[in-house]
Amino acid sequence: MSLSYQDIEAAAGRLTGVAAKTPIITDNRLSAKLDADIHFKAECLQRSGSFKIRGAYNKISQLSDEEKRRGVIAASAGNHAQGVALAARLNGIESTIVLPEFAPLTKINATREFGARVVLHGSSFDEAVDHSRELQKEHGFTYVHAFEDEQIIAGQGTIGMEIAEFLADVTKVIVPIGGGGVIAGTALAIKHLVPDVRVIGVEASNIAVINRSIDAGEPVEVPFKPTIADGIAIKRPGSIPLKIIEENVDEVVEVTEEEIATGIYHCVQNNHLVVEGAGAAGAAALLAGKIDVAQGDVVCAVLCGGNIDANLLARVLEHVLVRQGRYLIVKALVDDRPGKLSALLDRVAKKGASVMEVYHRRAMYLAPLGSVGIELLLEVRNEEHGVEILEYLEESGYDVTRKVVDEW
Repeated sequence: MSLSYQDIEAAAGRLTGVAAKTPIITDNRLSAKLDADIHFKAECLQRSGSFKIRGAYNKISQLSDEEKRRGVIAASAGNHAQGVALAARLNGIESTIVLPEFAPLTKINATREFGARVVLHGSSFDEAVDHSRELQKEHGFTYVHAFEDEQIIAGQGTIGMEIAEFLADVTKVIVPIGGGGVIAGTALAIKHLVPDVRVIGVEASNIAVINRSIDAGEPVEVPFKPTIADGIAIKRPGSIPLKIIEENVDEVVEVTEEEIATGIYHCVQNNHLVVEGAGAAGAAALLAGKIDVAQGDVVCAVLCGGNIDANLLARVLEHVLVRQGRYLIVKALVDDRPGKLSALLDRVAKKGASVMEVYHRRAMYLAPLGSVGIELLLEVRNEEHGVEILEYLEESGYDVTRKVVDEW
């Protein structure tokens, strides 16, 4: 089989009533900043929380009765797991999913809730794949690969059809890259429908492999390095998607962990969309200036998933708030006498800051005898407000120090 646009059209027919046509949302703030029309394809609102149901259902619905009888198995960083589990349930067959041991708890629980038998093995997606192949041989399961399969890629390509349907004048489409399945399908579809469009892939710089693979002319493997974009943490891309990427993707850029975190924050704060690290990669690249956007460009970035663990989301948001100067960490030295802490807090309140946390320590700070070390976590309006508070406390006679964000 050689994948064509007609295969993507056929997949769209199978997915009618199964996969949602997710909304395309205009980002007004980013549009104003870049002087262009910036849109997000909200696959984070898709069934199972990511685009993966598209490819998984297209693949599983075409299995023979014998292949369905044996049940399916897949390895996943998390999102493919839920897509396969849901697609299997919709087709009335059993599924076994192998996830890395450190996969987000949200993804593990959701996969089980869709009816799959979950096996945790290995520290990375690639180790999970190796174990899933062993289980396939042992039990005779039908294998459903996350990206090395043309039927999977055809299903993901329906994203490109929907972008072209909603944004006929789109000039740039931005898609995250892990194994390469979603960008391969999306690029194939959008290039067919909007030939002059520019397709740009985004990888996490911690585990970026596509440009190296393109240079080598074949998939290459890089060492695994953790990233908050766990959905695209793939050490080696698929050979099938890589060939499509070489022919249809114009550029691949990389984003850092800090940039990904900023992308997550931006989507939550400005678009009211909860996205995971992989899903925020396109937004991260735009915010960081990694993509050349011309005046009047019509840009659509695919927010490919929203399955982020609540604890990680809270940490990311707090981290970015600190980076942006919205959270201020202050150390102060005060006399060890009744009422001194209260007086310090009164002065903070007078300047309009909200006290989030207070640490009151003596020996642990090695404060001078007769003094107490106080550490405050303050919520302020912006960086300027924080500086104003520090200056006011110093003018009031307090010995204060702002903790440096990068001291780790």
